[in-house]
Amino acid sequence: MRTPAGRHVKPLESTGTIFGDHFDQDDAYRLRRPHGMKDWLLVYTLHGEGYVRTPAGEKRCGPGQLGLLRANIAHEYGTVKGKRWNFLWIHYPGLPENRMLRYEEFLVETLPDERVRGRVEQAFRNVLQDSLDRLDLWEALCENSLREILLLLAQRMNKRLDPRVEQTLGLLSRSLKEDIRIDAISREIGISGSRLAHLFKQETGYTIVEHLNQMRVRHAALLMTHSGRTANEAAQDVGFNSYNHFADQFRKQYGVSPRQYRQACKPT
Repeated sequence: MRTPAGRHVKPLESTGTIFGDHFDQDDAYRLRRPHGMKDWLLVYTLHGEGYVRTPAGEKRCGPGQLGLLRANIAHEYGTVKGKRWNFLWIHYPGLPENRMLRYEEFLVETLPDERVRGRVEQAFRNVLQDSLDRLDLWEALCENSLREILLLLAQRMNKRLDPRVEQTLGLLSRSLKEDIRIDAISREIGISGSRLAHLFKQETGYTIVEHLNQMRVRHAALLMTHSGRTANEAAQDVGFNSYNHFADQFRKQYGVSPRQYRQACKPT
């Protein structure tokens, strides 16, 4: 095994604890474990491409892809020939959340949403920092971050939406209060507006505007219930320029006016 600095070291055996690092390796990097490890291995590729070879075959792990290697599986992994592999990795003893994932010797999922990618990368870095600092409760903090990664992975596997639709959903949630233009979204996604509109309706059952209105109304209801916002204030907070339009959309979703909903939610 070669460290990021290029030193050859003996491969680590399982320590039954949580540890990891950030590697940026050329295509000379390769590690073989013919008997596997007792630990599970999570890898998240930032740039470049790596491979993981198990008895079931070989899989690649490229930018924005999250991989999970099961414990006790013979394997070899390294950098794809002619490339570099810039990736984060964590060994851990296993958590109950592993049971939420389908069985594969090496599981790879693409994270198309930049927001989810950011959360996964930050969770990896939190584990690396906490496992290095080893302050009080460091293992519990690491496990919480690992659970977040595994739950996001399970969420991604359960969704099975077209990646372009997932990316659109992420853009809508981040732009909740802004005026949304489908042509601007389609340019960012990289397909035509008509194709995106058709694909979104096909995958979700709603148009982009219908879904956005539903998101806004749900958030407005939460603001009125938990933050003390009036119906007018909540409408403006979530991006409705017309209160009448907001009220119409609210009635469609909740069956009552926003003011009636707010009154019903007041503590007695």
